[in-house]
Amino acid sequence: QVQLVESGGGLVQAGGSLRLSCAASGRTLSSLVMGWFRQAPGKEREFVAGISRSSGSTRYADSAKGRFTISRDNAKNTLYLQMNSLKPEDTAVYYCAADLRVLVGTSANMYDYWGQGTQVTVSS
Repeated sequence: QVQLVESGGGLVQAGGSLRLSCAASGRTLSSLVMGWFRQAPGKEREFVAGISRSSGSTRYADSAKGRFTISRDNAKNTLYLQMNSLKPEDTAVYYCAADLRVLVGTSANMYDYWGQGTQVTVSS
């Protein structure tokens, strides 16, 4: 069993930055493909970014490219999402997720474990 706990969300003005963290326990992070998803009110959960076990491969949603960076520190069992140039449309609950498979997936149903989420609110 894998437990994931997100932190780092909050209220920020448009153009600002936030760094989200996701602490993993129950399994070594290096054995997991990791991803970030988000869900805005009234919308479906959507893929934001994903990273392979060794950080050799990353994938981003078009909305995140050039502004967000996913990274991981396997020694600290922690996943990160650096978010820059934030926009009001980035407002959502952000979730980290873990996948036992090998490839970095972009679909939520490919991920086996989920955190409880952290709220990110971007004001205009």
